[in-house]
Amino acid sequence: MMLQFLVGTLVSVINIGIHALVTVVAVGIARSAGLRHTRRPRLHLMGVMIATAVVLMLAHMSEVLTWAAIYEIVRAAAAGSDLLYFAFVNYTTLGYGDITPVSEWRLIGPLTAMNGVLLFGWSAAILFEVLRKTLEHLGLTEAPGPGSRQI
Repeated sequence: MMLQFLVGTLVSVINIGIHALVTVVAVGIARSAGLRHTRRPRLHLMGVMIATAVVLMLAHMSEVLTWAAIYEIVRAAAAGSDLLYFAFVNYTTLGYGDITPVSEWRLIGPLTAMNGVLLFGWSAAILFEVLRKTLEHLGLTEAPGPGSRQI
């Protein structure tokens, strides 16, 4: 059981590193794109949000690939199992249950799911912050200040 926790923690740390790197890249792209002046601010906002979401989705896909590679290395599922599919099902907490881990690695699924939930929440926070900053820059929202109403 301790080996499962160690492997799960190691892969989670690797994925957190991937996500941190992608966060820096996504925020940098969004910041530079968001600072441009445009005649069509709403269309510009859509472009910034789409680009940010695509970059974050690529990060999640690379993180799932990392889990799938580890599943292969530790032989977490029966021979012939589709490990990429198994990793996606675990990472997204979908949990079909059509592929199950071997008994020696039964904690790898919940560890993968815990990592996925954390990183999806992180991505949602990034998307919200990019949206907020871009709206603020484009003047499509009221900046908080004296006399402004806040919800």
